[in-house]
Amino acid sequence: MNVIKTIQEKDVYPASTELNPANFSTREAARAVVLDAKDQVYLLKVGKYGYHKLPGGGIEAGEDIAKGLERELMEEIGVKAEVQSEIGSIVEYRDQLKVKQTSYCFLTRQIGEQAPSSFDPGELAEDFEVIIAKDIDEAIQIVSKGNPTSYDGPFIVLRDLFLLKQAKEILK
Repeated sequence: MNVIKTIQEKDVYPASTELNPANFSTREAARAVVLDAKDQVYLLKVGKYGYHKLPGGGIEAGEDIAKGLERELMEEIGVKAEVQSEIGSIVEYRDQLKVKQTSYCFLTRQIGEQAPSSFDPGELAEDFEVIIAKDIDEAIQIVSKGNPTSYDGPFIVLRDLFLLKQAKEILK
């Protein structure tokens, strides 16, 4: 999958001094813009830290990207989804955590009915809530209004706003 964006520490925290990522750990994740039958967009509200994000998360050991995406969507928003298109991958260098994260991103469409979410303890502690935007434009507006109060939040908002805009272009 093509890298469509790289996010450096300075993109999020301009006054920071960037570290050499040679010794960073790596993390791979799968995430998606998920549309329902009415072209509404699923988002997650991260209540504790004041922002919204796309569903998805880390790929576990032994999982491929597709299985990781399927698992994350079921856990977080309670839906199965069919991939309509690859959006691309985004690489983030989170210097304070010494992590290089690669997110594989997709435009998907919901299949079947929504089931209840099964948030993990960390997501519950961050006050996750499923939100449905009426369309991609409203999803972009909601994500852009975030005011994250955590270290990771600004990276996530920058990444997911870019992904939503790329998905909008694909949908045209």
